[in-house]
Amino acid sequence: MHSVWFGEFLGTLVLVLLGCGVNAGVTLRKSYAADAGWMVIASGWALAVLCGVLVAQAFGSPGANLNPAITLAAAVNSGDYSHLLYFWSAQMLGAMGGAALMALHYGPHWALTPDPAAKLGVFCTNAAVRSPLFNLLSEAIGTAVLVVVADSIGSHAVSATGPAPGFAPWLVASLVWGIGLSLGGTTGYAINPARDLGPRLIHWLLPIPEKGGSNWSYAPIPIIGDFAGAALAGLLLHFAHS
Repeated sequence: MHSVWFGEFLGTLVLVLLGCGVNAGVTLRKSYAADAGWMVIASGWALAVLCGVLVAQAFGSPGANLNPAITLAAAVNSGDYSHLLYFWSAQMLGAMGGAALMALHYGPHWALTPDPAAKLGVFCTNAAVRSPLFNLLSEAIGTAVLVVVADSIGSHAVSATGPAPGFAPWLVASLVWGIGLSLGGTTGYAINPARDLGPRLIHWLLPIPEKGGSNWSYAPIPIIGDFAGAALAGLLLHFAHS
């Protein structure tokens, strides 16, 4: 079962299961973590990234992208677009699988949580202040920071030998934690199209009690914004390293 595709699939599944899981724990009624706040959510997502990266690497994907935007940035940087659909399919299916498992895990809590918007927020992002242009900009900036700093972590200009073996996933998790704390308050920092679209599709598909709509009018923002930020960051890296 070791392959790049399976590593990306399983790593993204773990990422979304734990990430949306912390959303659910803080949001859903009768959870012991209810109302624990933004620090818990940002920390939970950082640790979800750590776990997802470790699983992806262990099961065959040494690069552990777990994010279509990261994969696009790498393609723009290298000029090789041949693997995009291969990676994206694994990441999207993994995100959907992780969201479905999270929904099952919290099964009895959905009916006890009356607010449809809160239930949707467990699965996917939304703007704190609805302003499409600024929302796109927020997602683009957050994703560009993710790409540039993640690339810098492995840079030989930072360390001649790169980070110590096994330490890079912890640094990436710290990066995601920092983005969440510093830039995440505007749009919920999807910074990953699969992380938003996959769970949104699961919210739409599953018979969650009184769930309301899936806010499809907002759905393009964490896709377009994230891909735009990733592409621009990929261009920056390409020309900086050339």
